[in-house]
Amino acid sequence: MTDIAARYIAVWNETDAVRRRQLVDELFTEDATYTDPLADVTGRDGIDALIAGAQQQFAGLAFTAPAEADAHHDIARFHWHLNAPGEVEPVAIGFDVVRVSGDRISSVLGFLDRVPG
Repeated sequence: MTDIAARYIAVWNETDAVRRRQLVDELFTEDATYTDPLADVTGRDGIDALIAGAQQQFAGLAFTAPAEADAHHDIARFHWHLNAPGEVEPVAIGFDVVRVSGDRISSVLGFLDRVPG
């Protein structure tokens, strides 16, 4: 499951649209869902568009995982930080819970602990 979390962070950091879509297709099931306080989308198209929008809104920032994922059965949870290059203090902090089907994510439930003002 640690691999799933690392792949998930990599998708959010991939700025090449073609490569990002390839990673989305490899990581998420066709009918995957993503829900957080700001978004509720279904399917790879919706997830890819959501990530593209976040990258546009937070251009130049990168996601990192401050700790390893915690997992059991088909569920994993992990924190993420959104940082400006060279900055220690994150711009945003979140916590995601993913459900996995095989080697793909079938759902993401996201929580925002800190968001930019």
